[in-house]
Amino acid sequence: MAAGNEAQHSTPVYLGALLDDGEGATVTLAAGETRLVVHRAVLVAGSPVFEAMFRHDTAESRGGLVDVADVDGPVLRELLTYLYTLRAPQLASLAPRLLVAADKYGVASLKAQCEQQLAAGLTVDNAAATAVLAVRHCCPGLRQTAVSYIKGHTHRVMATQGWADAVRTRPEDVVELSRLLAETPPESSSPASPGPSAATQPPTGVAARHTPPPPDDAAVSRLRTLSEEEKGRRLIEAAKQGAADQLHELLVAGADVRVREDSWTALHFAAQEGHVAAASCLISAGAEVDATAGRNVWTPLHLAALYGRAGVVQLLLGASADPNARDGRGQTPLHRAAVGGHAGAADELLRAGSDRGATDVYGRTPLDLARDYRKHVLVDMLSQR
Repeated sequence: MAAGNEAQHSTPVYLGALLDDGEGATVTLAAGETRLVVHRAVLVAGSPVFEAMFRHDTAESRGGLVDVADVDGPVLRELLTYLYTLRAPQLASLAPRLLVAADKYGVASLKAQCEQQLAAGLTVDNAAATAVLAVRHCCPGLRQTAVSYIKGHTHRVMATQGWADAVRTRPEDVVELSRLLAETPPESSSPASPGPSAATQPPTGVAARHTPPPPDDAAVSRLRTLSEEEKGRRLIEAAKQGAADQLHELLVAGADVRVREDSWTALHFAAQEGHVAAASCLISAGAEVDATAGRNVWTPLHLAALYGRAGVVQLLLGASADPNARDGRGQTPLHRAAVGGHAGAADELLRAGSDRGATDVYGRTPLDLARDYRKHVLVDMLSQR
């Protein structure tokens, strides 16, 4: 037993040393001035976004160089350390930025641990920023905890610089936060755990993959007895909720990945909600990445861009989604990212070859829309040549 425990505790240390050693590593990740050489197998095992990137014929898979946008060097280092060891850092100051990176690259267990750290460290000064982060990156447990905390300290929180900064830089998220505050009853002021979205402590070692575990045979057998209509309904619902394990079981049981609800595919719903693992599961099962839906004729990439789901944007682009697909108004996903003011999604699209000069049926470019909607960061980004 002692030998087993020793091996369990030493394995993450050994795997972490592989990151520092670099022997056999074939991929270079670049974040600003930081360059880290890593093992492709670790990236593929730990992130559905990297898996999609290296599974297809992309510039990154051919050249072995990945430009990691919107992630600074220390955060990239911690993200990679987690992928190698599955141990989250204890530096509370990194938790917000690391959560964003984990969400972008679909590392759900790290995202959940960051949520736990942020929930445990709620204060009057950081509550607004934490709540906005939870709204923007689809963290329902952390969002509920932060909203309840703000509800118990409303006047003090709204008097902070953090609240003023949120109103100035994330007005659309503050609108959603205000709606949640109006709906949520006041609770104890002490921060709680993030609730259902938080993960339990993950297993150690690279073998703990992001992919769903083998489906439960009994569950699959029960699902096979359902009608095709019911399996399709459940598939759509699982996509909306981001329930990747349920999606996997349903697909194994014969659910049709092409099923639609009001012309939307399951991948459309997963893209809109920012569920990277669910979207990856659907793409692996053959979901059409450029499927169009509704009178807007939106592809999943249009929706991911509109709602700022940078992780799904990168996943879809890695699966060869068209960055210049046109919707019913002749708008590309970059137009939709400009309307939403989502710099992360826009950056992914531009790096994938999205045409910043594309015009819609009214003759408007993405830059024109960014100006119309007063998305100043996007105006600056799209004005660069």
